Amino acid sequence: MPDNDLTRLRTALTAFFALDGFIFAGWVVRIPAVKEQTGASAGELGLALLCVSAGAVITMTLTGRLCRRFGNHPVTVVCGILLSLSVALPPLAHSVPALGAVLLIFGAAYGGINVAFNSAAVDLVAALRRPIMPSFHAAFSLGGMVGAGLGGLVAGSLSPARHLLGLAVIGLLVTALAGRTLLRHEPVRTPDRPHREEHAPRRLDARTRGLVTVFGLIALCTAYGEGALADWGALHLEQDLNAHPGVAAAGYTCFALAMTIGRACGTTLLERLGRTRTLVAGGTMATAGMLLGSLAPSLWAALLGFAVTGLGLANIFPVAVERAGALAGPSGVAIASTLGYGGMLLGPPSIGFMAECFSLPAALTSVAALAAVAALIGAATRRAALN
Repeated sequence: MPDNDLTRLRTALTAFFALDGFIFAGWVVRIPAVKEQTGASAGELGLALLCVSAGAVITMTLTGRLCRRFGNHPVTVVCGILLSLSVALPPLAHSVPALGAVLLIFGAAYGGINVAFNSAAVDLVAALRRPIMPSFHAAFSLGGMVGAGLGGLVAGSLSPARHLLGLAVIGLLVTALAGRTLLRHEPVRTPDRPHREEHAPRRLDARTRGLVTVFGLIALCTAYGEGALADWGALHLEQDLNAHPGVAAAGYTCFALAMTIGRACGTTLLERLGRTRTLVAGGTMATAGMLLGSLAPSLWAALLGFAVTGLGLANIFPVAVERAGALAGPSGVAIASTLGYGGMLLGPPSIGFMAECFSLPAALTSVAALAAVAALIGAATRRAALN
């Protein structure tokens, strides 16, 4: 495939990654308003939000099969349309069961597009022979920051229905523009992996499945930290370090911004250090950063710890998903993504349980522990699959 076509594909995929983060973050900032609209209690809202996770996890496995049958590009475009349309549905729900139903649809589209465009990105990484996977995830992170910031700005002037309808329109426009590029080009192939996706076996051999599961566990360790800091970081700063609510909210911003910067620099880092060293160094850095963030007696030291954690975790998930996809195609991406998403779900309730038994700072050290586990797994499997 000509270089110009590869560049167009990279631009189109980057747009889908950014759109995914933009839409999801835009929905998240309107959760309080939707809660008030439906009259849901905290517990009922928690159950409704669980439907997002349930829809995503269920669909991720199915999407791997759809990608093998119909191709990564068409599935990405279809899921982009579904994601854009479904984000407009929550404001139309006026009861908790109705909200749960529409969030199940939204979660299914979110899970589906994540597997599809990550699978397409794995193909492109192989064709370009450059470790550009972090750049796609940087676009996702940047899109999320823009979506959250824009949502905060318009929350006082636009109703949830108008805001999320606007997101739907933007999503459909981006999908139409970027989707044309994907649909015009077949998934790229390299000479050493011809037709791998179309003819991938339905059942992976034991060694490949084991390696894919290992990378899924690495993704789980990373996503656990993301979920934990998103839900508990601000509370730790406010409750344990007496931070002002506005300053406490900046804790996750420091983490997310550092992760975005780390991913933007990820390709250069991977080219210089290789996958194994990047993963081990990242896990080690995240371990040190989270120990500082959770145990430091000073607010500014904790904020620094959150930022270091974001830099450390930035490229671990992209490397894990890319390696799983290189080994097993869309099925590998689906397995790693499902385990990774499971880690994001596991983080917040686990932190809450441990905080009840011990304390919140002690509970947050589990993020450091799992980052260390990711580094150890990466070091242990370097000869088998990372290179």
